[in-house]
Amino acid sequence: MKLGFIGLGIMGKPMTLNLLKNGYEVTVFDINEAAVRELVEQGAIGARSPMEVAQNSEVVLTMLPNTEHVKSVILNDNGIIEGAEEGTIVIDMSSITPVASKELSEKLAERGMHMLDAPVSGGEPKAIDGTLSIMVGGKEDIFEKVRPILASVGKDIVLVGDHGCGTTAKLANQILVNVNIAAMSEALVLAAKAGIDIEKMYQAIRGGLAGSAVLDAKVPMILERNFQAGGRIDINLKDLTNVMDTAHEIGVPLPLSSQVLEMFHALKIDGKQADDHCGLVQYYEKLAKIEVKKG
Repeated sequence: MKLGFIGLGIMGKPMTLNLLKNGYEVTVFDINEAAVRELVEQGAIGARSPMEVAQNSEVVLTMLPNTEHVKSVILNDNGIIEGAEEGTIVIDMSSITPVASKELSEKLAERGMHMLDAPVSGGEPKAIDGTLSIMVGGKEDIFEKVRPILASVGKDIVLVGDHGCGTTAKLANQILVNVNIAAMSEALVLAAKAGIDIEKMYQAIRGGLAGSAVLDAKVPMILERNFQAGGRIDINLKDLTNVMDTAHEIGVPLPLSSQVLEMFHALKIDGKQADDHCGLVQYYEKLAKIEVKKG
């Protein structure tokens, strides 16, 4: 199958590289022309618009920052919907709202096209390794048709349900990840203020019930004071905003998520929006007047 990929950022670039490594012909587009040139040098075909990507592709994957970007790329006059043929499959791997995913799938269906919402978890390291977790919403026959494509960029690939279910699963995922980072940050700052060797404490607790993928991924980064983003604060702020909007629509109170969202807002105001979300520890450090680092 000829593929298209739109959105060549932190996640999209390595995902496209993995598709190329697996032998797919991939036409790419991004407003960042340097990113397009870089992928062309690796064997991709450059395009000047989402419409041109769709004209050259049977399956188009999108990995974009937010709902408005996805809507624009799919529905604008120069968008996918204007260039794609009947039967084209659009796989949106962005983290947007379930409501938007359902609306987009309906608009594409009106033109004889198919859509899957397939957001991912794992951040930049797993995008590079091709081992992302992928939560998919859509029709089973379409999912089975593109499963080999998804297997080129991901490891745990699950059809969660119909349209919008993938994006809903991603919202739940973002609650678990970001609230976990907040709890971890509280614990690290408490221990640092008490004068404990953080590295030794981490080794002591990581094998017990408190251990987690978040702990193993983020504590070493914090100890190195490495806040280079695999998952940016502003992107996770957007995701938690989607979480709260969806929760309000369906009547679900989320007190912990709302608190972490406010912490992210505070960090953004403090100029730290481009930091990795483990940079949330800096919110607590500022309050406690302590820095978590190697002993």
